[in-house]
Amino acid sequence: MATNGLGGYASGAVNGCNTRQYHGLLVAALEPPTDRTVVVAKIEERVLIDGHYHNLSTNQYPKVIFPEGGKYIKNFDVDPSPTWRFADSDWELRKNVQMITGSNTSVLTYTNTGKKPLVLELHPLYAYNDFHTTFHEAACYDFFTEFNNDHLRTYPKYGSNPVFTGWTAGHYFEARCWFKNIILAKGKARGLGSVCDYYRIGYLVHELPPGEDIMLYFTIEEEMVGKGIKEILSLEGKKNDFDKEKLPSGFFKDLMISGDQFMVQRNSTNSLSIIAGYHWFTDWGRDTMIAMRGLTIATGKKELSKSILNTFFKSVDQGMIPDRFPDNAKDPVHYNTMDATLWLFVASYDYQKKFKDIAFLKDHIEILKNILDQHITGARYNIHITQEGFIYGGECKVQLTWMDAIVGGKVITPRIGCPVEVNALWYNALKIYENFCEILDIEIESRYLELIAKFESNFTKFFTNPQGTLFDVIIPGVSQDNALRPNQIYCLSLPFGVLDNDQQKTIFEAVENKLYTPFGLRTLDPDSPDYKPNYEGNQWSRDHAYHQGTVWPFLLYEYYQAYFKIYGPSPENKKKVMLELEPLREHFYQDNGIHCISEIFNGSDPQEGKGCIHQAWSVAAIIKLYIDFGLDKIEQLTVPIKKHTHIKL
Repeated sequence: MATNGLGGYASGAVNGCNTRQYHGLLVAALEPPTDRTVVVAKIEERVLIDGHYHNLSTNQYPKVIFPEGGKYIKNFDVDPSPTWRFADSDWELRKNVQMITGSNTSVLTYTNTGKKPLVLELHPLYAYNDFHTTFHEAACYDFFTEFNNDHLRTYPKYGSNPVFTGWTAGHYFEARCWFKNIILAKGKARGLGSVCDYYRIGYLVHELPPGEDIMLYFTIEEEMVGKGIKEILSLEGKKNDFDKEKLPSGFFKDLMISGDQFMVQRNSTNSLSIIAGYHWFTDWGRDTMIAMRGLTIATGKKELSKSILNTFFKSVDQGMIPDRFPDNAKDPVHYNTMDATLWLFVASYDYQKKFKDIAFLKDHIEILKNILDQHITGARYNIHITQEGFIYGGECKVQLTWMDAIVGGKVITPRIGCPVEVNALWYNALKIYENFCEILDIEIESRYLELIAKFESNFTKFFTNPQGTLFDVIIPGVSQDNALRPNQIYCLSLPFGVLDNDQQKTIFEAVENKLYTPFGLRTLDPDSPDYKPNYEGNQWSRDHAYHQGTVWPFLLYEYYQAYFKIYGPSPENKKKVMLELEPLREHFYQDNGIHCISEIFNGSDPQEGKGCIHQAWSVAAIIKLYIDFGLDKIEQLTVPIKKHTHIKL
């Protein structure tokens, strides 16, 4: 995967066969970081040498795969950007894909690394569809094109913005046709669009001597046309090399580079944000607050962290930050969350601890106070504070916690009442506000201190179950949900807690015994009758499993934070954690997405990544774990990293 800092990307299967509707060589964010559109789907390539053609691309059609160019791929590398080496007995070709930071522009470079001249044919295949849909032949898509010496200006349909295709060498030949009935295998498995069409305008032909290269670019930005594309790529390369020189080598370095792919510009607020996951998520409030703790704050990126926090401070409405920004920038912002705003306090606390930015604190302390007041007096979705001092929320057909799957109007895990992790966050929000008042030498009002005291005196009494762990959700005096879920781990891992050491250990052991896997924590005890072992099938089936047993890697930070808190960060315990992380490192290098950590895994036998191939808070959790406990310093001393940056096929 290559990204551009706008929400756009270039992504596909290593063998060149598009398997998802989200795959494309240029998926442009028309209203960054949203309104993402597949502009260039892929490119068909073939080499002519000594009178013989060798097809390098791969497509799946009904009952046949043609061509099968994967057989020519000798290795694949993602550092510094996706690079393939194609070869046969008498020729060799290198292909590289890059995106230009801050621009909806993809650049392909082909280099003859063999000893013989070869003729290269490049056939770009175009689309023009929202990336949540599949593209199909239609009369409106005529791809009207103006031909120039070294570039094309193409209008996929009447009224659309132009797409520009340019090249540094070669001869272009018009040869229009539709490539129809392309099978998207991953989409089919997920019950989504499984068949699509692409359009070819023509193809480029160039004889490539040994050691020479040809560049091809695709962009929706006219100002890029005519620029020296080699110079642009040279500057892009220097920037990346400079950043990477600062990082230690190994898995941690690769994680850090991977984490940068989630940073995006949000046009609507003129500030930065974090994409929750590739391919299909936008920037979500909860995900951003959690992910930035590892991606930007722990890594010391002060200005970036400040800009992201400002994005959400600017978006506070009725005491709440957005649950998510919509895919279409013209649609209303969604505020259906009762925990994202409380995570804003935790992220601000981490920011203040790291950077000691008093001016920032002064600028936002009143907003934080107003948020608390809005929750106390009552916010959307029946969010309010009970007489016991707990935060309560929920209405029929509205999902408010991170367990937010909804399908066909049915909320799978409604959790109406007082969810345990949201109450841990509420307590932390109060304590963090108290801490900020002390830093700014502001006298805190007694009503906040009374709320803190009330919470501390009531929490264990109401939330502790007969097993000595915690109920997942309660309605005081009415009901208690005793499902064993990972949510109670936050009562151990957040900065401020109310539980004694013995109860913390009891909770941790229950989570360890029933929910822990090397890839993350299960969302439900396998012994529960509601447990779903596999995340698979259509959206109905997947959403019913999403938080009913499915494993989430981002919870590993909370799990290991609790582990070190209880048992201590001794060298022996750090080595234990490093060994337990080895399967996830293997996953990072060669499963689902290369240099990616997936969103989720199956609850039972979690091996293959599921959901988004590249999830921000999954990557952030491991980065923060490494930094907070110095695992990056002992990485090479404890575990031999089986790094698969070069993937041989």
